[in-house]
Amino acid sequence: MSGTNKVGVWVTLSLKPGTRDEAAAVIGEALEAVKSEAGTLVYVLNADAADENLLHFYEVYEHQDAMNAHMGSSWFAAFSPKLVPFLAGAPTFQMLAPLGGKGI
Repeated sequence: MSGTNKVGVWVTLSLKPGTRDEAAAVIGEALEAVKSEAGTLVYVLNADAADENLLHFYEVYEHQDAMNAHMGSSWFAAFSPKLVPFLAGAPTFQMLAPLGGKGI
């Protein structure tokens, strides 16, 4: 299987206890905003099945420039501070290199 130019990322948010639903509601703003980003192919919010204080994003971008545009967008700059009150620590980012599959 050959690689692609696509860029993926797995982001984990560690939340303050009992704030998952509130954090997810705030994240709804991001879920709406990415719909207009042409280079954002996949942007999925996941609740951790074993730990109610973790949320995960799975993201796939057409290429690195698309990810950079996402991270540098005005909506992202305005959204990020709204999430801070719910975070128990800094988000972790695991960069991925998609090789192929359904949906990408």
